[in-house]
Amino acid sequence: MGSGRHRFITIGFNIGLLLKGLFAIVEIIGGILSVLLSPDRVNTLVSLITNAELAEDPGDILMHYLVIYGHSYSIETQTLLIAYLLAHGSVKLFTIILLWKKILWSYPFAVVCFSGFIIYQIYHFVNSHSWFLIPLMILDAVMVVLVVLEYKRMKLEAGGFYS
Repeated sequence: MGSGRHRFITIGFNIGLLLKGLFAIVEIIGGILSVLLSPDRVNTLVSLITNAELAEDPGDILMHYLVIYGHSYSIETQTLLIAYLLAHGSVKLFTIILLWKKILWSYPFAVVCFSGFIIYQIYHFVNSHSWFLIPLMILDAVMVVLVVLEYKRMKLEAGGFYS
């Protein structure tokens, strides 16, 4: 590989780390804030948002989805949301920090973690058909490729040995 390609991979890798790091921080904050989102609070918030809009346009599809979401939000949903966001965000942030520090064993670890996220996202997409997951899957897949390429580049630069 030429040095231009190495630089392109490294820049893409660093941009990907930055984006995933920001997403991880947002997930952790979201997990913390989810503690405050009891089902009663969610339903109150949904009512505040949707009542006036549905009175004006009773056929508003987005508002109907929001009402359905509010009614399906339970203590179990809240607990799962808190656990998922905190765990997923923390593992991702930990992995990003290790990669940023260029700790060699973190590269295979990151590939396993990000691949696990992709598998979970595919599973969740099949069950929920949430199109929001598609960009996340693409970002994770791109990061897996970039992590592998950056890992190979680092090993090549170190003559096959890296400490």
